[in-house]
Amino acid sequence: MSISFSSNSSMETPKRLHAALLSSLGMGHLVPIIELGKRLVADHGFEVTVFVLRSQTSRAEAEIIESAMTPKLLDIVELPPPDLAATGLSPDESVFARLAAMMREARHVFRSALLAMEARPDVLIVDLFGTEHLCIGDELGIPKYVYVATSAWFLALLLHSPTLDKEVKGEYADRTEPLEIPGCKPVRPEDVSDPMLDRSQLQYRDFVRIAEEIPMGDGILLNVWEDLQAGTLAALRNEEFLGRVVNSPVYTVGPLIRPVRTAGLEKELQEWLDKQPRESVLFVSFGSGGTLSAEQLVELAWGLELSRQRFIWILRKPIAKSLDGSFFDVGKGGSDDELLSFLPDGFVARTREVGLILPLWGPQVDILSHPSVGGFLSHCGWNSTLESILNGVPMIAWPLYAEQRQNATLLAEEIGVAIRPKELPSKKIVGREEIEKLVRMILVEKEGYKMRARVKELKSTAEKAVTKGGTSYESLRRMKEDCKIRIHQINKAH
Repeated sequence: MSISFSSNSSMETPKRLHAALLSSLGMGHLVPIIELGKRLVADHGFEVTVFVLRSQTSRAEAEIIESAMTPKLLDIVELPPPDLAATGLSPDESVFARLAAMMREARHVFRSALLAMEARPDVLIVDLFGTEHLCIGDELGIPKYVYVATSAWFLALLLHSPTLDKEVKGEYADRTEPLEIPGCKPVRPEDVSDPMLDRSQLQYRDFVRIAEEIPMGDGILLNVWEDLQAGTLAALRNEEFLGRVVNSPVYTVGPLIRPVRTAGLEKELQEWLDKQPRESVLFVSFGSGGTLSAEQLVELAWGLELSRQRFIWILRKPIAKSLDGSFFDVGKGGSDDELLSFLPDGFVARTREVGLILPLWGPQVDILSHPSVGGFLSHCGWNSTLESILNGVPMIAWPLYAEQRQNATLLAEEIGVAIRPKELPSKKIVGREEIEKLVRMILVEKEGYKMRARVKELKSTAEKAVTKGGTSYESLRRMKEDCKIRIHQINKAH
């Protein structure tokens, strides 16, 4: 296998710590890894090589990689995506299990790529699905870290899952009482992550395995900031609570999100947004992997129309089987005419003056950053959540899969920047009347204005956290110093 590198480290320059970062497949994993790499270079003087497994050629993924290369901050090494057939899993297996299996299959390719480097890295950082690669750090004799690009509350549930696995009988989802996590807000059975819904499934075993492997690293990097989840972070660091499980430092390094593109929005989209009043537009998007059923898509269309509010909708073809149906098929989905055929008759014509439909994909951060956007109907993926907060936009929480139900509860009940349907969209069709009410509430009613003020407060604390001297900046600086100490200890032991 031949691997080309975009640049070689010069032996003449002073020695800088060289970090190798491994991204799992999918936009939700690629974005936070790339942004962490950029922060390590720009703020803390690292050299960074990011190893990327790309699931397909998509416009969004290509733009993310390009953003790291212009101006060039990182070396990017694209590894060939593993063949799903080689894992022995069927394409009908859950996305979580498929991701875990494909990352496991990629381990020998990643190891070979690291060994082929002209200058070996000083530190290894993997994401949540890369914990089986931590052993490569041991082989190379370098410190190794796990980057968890989710909320602290989800991390707490994940780390506590091996204990729950031993103590709880039967299915978590069948319980009437919440799941207790030491020092943290309990988790309602209906809010548990997808892999915990059926304990007989492969994805559940992978979930618990990952939880057991995370503490094998020399620390955990978390894409939050101290002010966002202070209580949960305290539990993760408390040796009487979850700290006894973690047994290694937890570094808050967030919020790390995609930057607004310097090129800006495409002309038509920019002009449309510029014509709308300030904070009057609802942005509707379910992330890079989320899809709706045909029936739910129709109800959403009617709800938007009945609300008489302005909207931008990233429209994707409906699916019949699973709510994460487009995870491995980003960028696929038929012609524009085929997509529009799933909408109610006459919908496009009737909403032409107030609505804009973007087929398949749209520049999410650029749209959220526009002053006319006042709400975000979101699947509550953690990247999207942080992008919404950093742009001062409150949310209608519409969780679909993975840990999104837990995120929705966190945003609505603890952080106070979201409203949500009475019933989980993953369990029941949300009707047009309720959608109409939610849209009006977020954009034009008192509750929406209160949430907008709250999210702007959070935006301010987030921006301070990542600037020099802020909590996240200092946390990454401490991680670098701890890394140097760990390297010294390893070298001394050898």
